[in-house]
Amino acid sequence: MAIESSYNKTYTTFSGCDIVAAFNGKIIGELQAITYSISREKAPVYTMGSAEPRSFSRGKRGIAGTLVFTVFNRDALVEELTSSADQVTTYSANLATNPNDQSNTAYMSIDSWDQQMSNLVSNGGSNTTTQQLGTTGKLVTTTPPIYADQILPFDITITFANEYGQRAVLVIYGVELLNEGAGFSIDSVVSEKAYTFVARRIDHMKSVDDNSDVSMSASW
Repeated sequence: MAIESSYNKTYTTFSGCDIVAAFNGKIIGELQAITYSISREKAPVYTMGSAEPRSFSRGKRGIAGTLVFTVFNRDALVEELTSSADQVTTYSANLATNPNDQSNTAYMSIDSWDQQMSNLVSNGGSNTTTQQLGTTGKLVTTTPPIYADQILPFDITITFANEYGQRAVLVIYGVELLNEGAGFSIDSVVSEKAYTFVARRIDHMKSVDDNSDVSMSASW
């Protein structure tokens, strides 16, 4: 029993099957891989009379990474993060000549667009602030994202747990998606979709035990 206990308390590692990632609290089982990198500008400072740098100046820091999902029969990330709570407010996509005719896809001229927007903002010539606020609301509409880059910022919480009972957690805050790409081939047995992202902050992996506080700092 003592020998078994000593083995359980040694350093252990985690494999991919020990990892679960939550996106704003939602588990997306299609996630296949996640990577991140942190880079920072650092430049040497020189003065006359010495070929060696006197010091190093520190500049901006950047956090970026990639997400890779296995493709089954849906776009997992977009579908899971486009619920009513995750909708975004965007400019109205209806640029047709008749704003009430959703089937009309004929786009306006610049002059027609300017005139319609001016009428909405001015409420037919009224200068009342309350009326303006009500009518300017017609300029935007709450719609679910169509593309991944329209998804609002979210956090990724990565949890690790293996059969020895060892646990750890890592959090990436303020993730903004940039690019997405996928490909399909007759020679590919598994289809994948990849995203690139930037983030605001990372709390590096921390070991978790029964007595530890797993709360992470969300201050940016």
